[in-house]
Formats: sequence, structure tokens, C-alpha cells
Amino acid sequence: MGRIIAGVAGGLSLASVPGTATRPTTDRVKEALFSRLEAWDVLAEARVLDLFAGSGGLGIEAASRGARSVVLVDQAEAAVKVCRANAKTANQAIGKDVVSVHRANAKTVLESTTIGSSFTLVFLDPPYLMTEDELGEILERLAPRLEPEATIVVERSRRSPEPQWAAGMELLTEKKYGEARVWFAGYDDAAR
Repeated sequence: MGRIIAGVAGGLSLASVPGTATRPTTDRVKEALFSRLEAWDVLAEARVLDLFAGSGGLGIEAASRGARSVVLVDQAEAAVKVCRANAKTANQAIGKDVVSVHRANAKTVLESTTIGSSFTLVFLDPPYLMTEDELGEILERLAPRLEPEATIVVERSRRSPEPQWAAGMELLTEKKYGEARVWFAGYDDAAR
């Protein structure tokens, strides 16, 4: 069972995806990640995309901390079921419908119009078994969906190499937390 750490829905319990197919972001990593995002002032009124959402913990945390809209995307039926339940609970706690859920493949959803047009903050926490080339392809497809000065957060295994950023994306910093490694990148559409 996960939880929302802070914001208007802070302390709210979140359901977890059963089994071992997903790796929920630990509270320690989530707290450090969101402290950095708050210091950069990117959460207030953010339009958030959470790809490979799992239980939706990262996107819902952003909603609790002031994001304008959050789109959770996962292709696993079990994950989507949990995301929908968590989104409903979070939206009720927040007092408005901020979080939406879509069952889709990350590569194809970025080329559709079902998730909206542009985002200012994106979380990618793909399966550790995803290849670097596959992640690079997703980042390429993501770039046209980003607003200028968007922030991209990628969580991978500690042993993973730095992602192959798409044109316009630039590494800002990276951090290691236990078995996780988190990269923060910025986006400048003029550099494309």
C-alpha cells in the first residue's frame, strides 16, 4: 500500500498493483524527487503525463501538490484497474477531477490525441527490462508533446546508463537512491 506524501491529499493511502510486475517508487525516492521539483517550481499548474504509471503514485502525488491535470498511462490491465481506483480516491480528496487514466501502449499513445496535446512535466518509470533503444524511441515520440521548458523525470535501475535524450532534451541532474537512479532533464523546443 502506497501513500501520498504531501499536498492537499497528503497522507491518503493508495492501492498497489498486485504481484511483482511493477515496482512502486519508494517513499524515500518520491520525497526526494518531489522536493527537487518543488524547488524548481514546476508543480503548480503543471500538465503532467505519467507513462508506465503502475499504481499512479507519481502522477497522483503531483496532483496533490498542485498540478492542473494529470494523465496516467499504463498498458497492463491490473495496473490500469488500480490507477482508476487511486485516481477516483485522489480526485475526491482534491475536490475536482484532476487525474485521468488511459490504458495504452506508451509508444502508440504518444502519437494519438487521446491523452491531450502538451505537457509541462513527464514521469517515465519503465520496466527495468526495457532496452535503452526502446526508451530512446519513446523519448523521441514524447518530444513533440512537450511544452517549452518542460521537465522530464526518468527512473531506472541504478545500473542503467543515461537515457538517449531526444533533440531538445538536456540532462539537468541525476541522483541515485538505493537500487533506483533518477534523471531530470529539461526541454527546449528551440533546440530541436
